[in-house]
Amino acid sequence: MDATAQTLPQFLLRQAQTQPAGKVAMRQKEFGIWREFTWTNSYAEIRALGMGLIALGARRGDTIATVGDNDRYHVWSYLALQAIGAAQVGLFTDATPAEMAYIIDHSDATFVLAKDQEQCDKLLDIRAQIPKVHRVIYWDERGLWHYDEPWLLPFAEVQALGRELTAREPDRFETEVALGAAGDPAMLCYTSGTTGRPKGVVLSHGNIISAIRLYHDVDPRRDTDNHVSFMPMGWIAEPILGIAAHVFAGLILNFPEEPETVRQNVREIAPEMLFYNSRLWDSLVGTVQVRMNDATWLNRMLYRRFLPIGYRMADARFGGKPAGVGVRAAYALGDRLVFGPLRDQLGLSRVRAAYTAGSALSPDAMRFFHALGVNLKQIYGSTEVTGGATIHRDAAIKFASVGPPAPGIDIRIADDGEIQIAGPTVMQGYYKDPDTTARDILTDADGRRWFRTGDAGAIDADGHLIYLDRVKDMLTLAGGERFSPQFIEGRLKFSPYVRDVMAAGGETRAFATALIIIDYENVGQWAEKQRIPYTTFVDLSQRPQVYELIRHAVEEVNASLPPGARLRRFVLMHKEFDADEAEMTRTRKLRRGFLYERYGDIIEAMYRGDDSIHVRAPVRYQDGSEGFVKTEIRVLKLEP
Repeated sequence: MDATAQTLPQFLLRQAQTQPAGKVAMRQKEFGIWREFTWTNSYAEIRALGMGLIALGARRGDTIATVGDNDRYHVWSYLALQAIGAAQVGLFTDATPAEMAYIIDHSDATFVLAKDQEQCDKLLDIRAQIPKVHRVIYWDERGLWHYDEPWLLPFAEVQALGRELTAREPDRFETEVALGAAGDPAMLCYTSGTTGRPKGVVLSHGNIISAIRLYHDVDPRRDTDNHVSFMPMGWIAEPILGIAAHVFAGLILNFPEEPETVRQNVREIAPEMLFYNSRLWDSLVGTVQVRMNDATWLNRMLYRRFLPIGYRMADARFGGKPAGVGVRAAYALGDRLVFGPLRDQLGLSRVRAAYTAGSALSPDAMRFFHALGVNLKQIYGSTEVTGGATIHRDAAIKFASVGPPAPGIDIRIADDGEIQIAGPTVMQGYYKDPDTTARDILTDADGRRWFRTGDAGAIDADGHLIYLDRVKDMLTLAGGERFSPQFIEGRLKFSPYVRDVMAAGGETRAFATALIIIDYENVGQWAEKQRIPYTTFVDLSQRPQVYELIRHAVEEVNASLPPGARLRRFVLMHKEFDADEAEMTRTRKLRRGFLYERYGDIIEAMYRGDDSIHVRAPVRYQDGSEGFVKTEIRVLKLEP
C-alpha cells in the first residue's frame, strides 16, 4: 500500500492501480443475481461522477449530502465527492423532510445525491428551506421519468458531463485526488440528537484512516474478505467498517438486493467480517430462540442438550482457563450437530470477527453468541471519535466489558465517572459550533485533546472499559442505590418476547419501574401456539397471558440484580417506540427525556400504585388505515 496516501480517494486510486485486472471490488444483487464490479469498473464510474460534479460547479471545500439505501451508486457518490475535495453528509433514508431540511441547510450542502423518487419528493417539498442546494442528482430513475424539473438531474447525465470534461482535461481528476490532505474534512456526520438538535461532527480523512487502521491492527482485513453493506450511511459505522476498509485493505463490498433481504443475502455471502448494531444482535437472539421452539423434537433436544456445553466452553475460554478434554470433545460434537448448522443459517459460517456497537449488548447476548461459536466483540465509541475507541481482542473478551482501548487510543475516567477519550480519531470539532466544541474537547498541558463522552464507566484491573450508561441517565433511588437503566434494559431484551424497554426511577422513587414493548411477531407466534386470540398490537399486549409471559422474563432479570435495582412494577405498552414521533433517534436510541414527558402519566400511575391507566392509543388496521382506540393499560406489580 502507498505509504504516502492520506485520503480515502488516494487509497482508492492506489487500489485501482495495483489490484489485478478483473479483481472484484464490489457486488450488488439485482433481480436475484449477484452482479460483480471490478476495481477498474468502479474507479471509472467514480471518476466520471467526480468530474461531472466539477462540471456542475462543485468545488473543493464544498459539502455534499447523500441519501439512499446502500448500493454501488451510493458508495461511488461518497468517494467521488471526496475525490474532488468535498465533504460528505449522510442522511437517513427514513428521515422526515423537516429532519432532512435541518441537516442539509445547517451543513451548507451545495448538492444532494439521492437514490429515488421517494427521496426526491421529500427534497422537492423542502426546496425553499434548502436554498444553497444547486441541484439534486438521482440514480434510480423509476417513477421520475415524467418529472419536468431542471433542479433534478439523472446520475447518468452528470457522468456524461464528467466524461466530456475528462476528454478535455484528462489528468484533472487524478490532480484533484493528489491535492487532498489528511487534515481535509471528509465527512460531517450528524449526531443522533438524543438531547436536542443533531450536531455536525467534522471528521477529517486522517480521522477516518486512523480509525480503520486500529481495526485492521486488531483484526486484519484481506482483499479476499467480504463485507455486507447495509448499515445506514448517515451513521459512522458503515463509512468506517465498510467504505474505509474497502479502499484501505481492498475489502469486497456486497450490497443486498433490498433492505428486507439483508439476512438472506448475508447468508449467501457468508462474510468474514460482520457488523450489526446491538438491536440487530438482540433480534437475532430472539429469532434463534423462537425458531428452536418451533423446530422438530430432535433438533430441540439437541439444542437443549448442547447449548449448556456451549456456555461452559465460552465461560472457560473467557475465564482464562482451558476447558477440560470432555467439554472440548462434547463441544466439537455439538458444533457439528447444532452450532455449525445454526451459524450457517445465520450467515455466520465464515465470520472471523463480528462486532456490535450503538449501545451496550447485554452480557447474556454476548455469552449466547460465543456459545454458538461466533467471535463477537463489543466496540465502544461515538461519532466524535470516528466510531470506535475500544475493541475486544480475540484472547481477551469479557462479557461485561466493552474491551480495552484500541491501539493508539487513551481512555481516562474523570472524577465524576465520565469516560474521556484521546487519540488520532478525535473529531476536528462541531460544525459552526465553537462553544460546544470547546465544552466537549479538553486540551491538557501536553496539548492532548480529550473528548468528554458524557458516558459513565470504569476501567477494571485488566484495562477493560466497563460501560455503565450516560452520566445523566444513571439513576439514584431514594434509598441511595444507583443503577443503570441501560443495563437493565439490555438484560430484558435478551428475552425473545421483549423488543424495547425503558427503565425509570429517580431520587424521589423508592424502586425501579419499566415501560416494556413486546416483540409483536414473536409474541404473536407464541399466542397462536397457545390458542390465544388477538386482533391488534394493543389487544395482544394487554392479554393477561402475555403479562405472565413477560413477568417470567422480568423475574429472571431481577434475580441477577442487586435488590435496590430490581423492577417492582411494569406495564406492557400499547404501541412501539417510534423514531417518526421523536421517541427514538434514527439509530434507534431512546430519547429518554421525551419519553419521560410523553409517558409521564403512565410512569406516575405505576408509582402511585394504580392497577391500570386509561390511554388513547393509535392503531393501524390491515387495510393500511389508521385510527385511535381508547384502551386500558394494566400495571403489573411484583413482590419485593
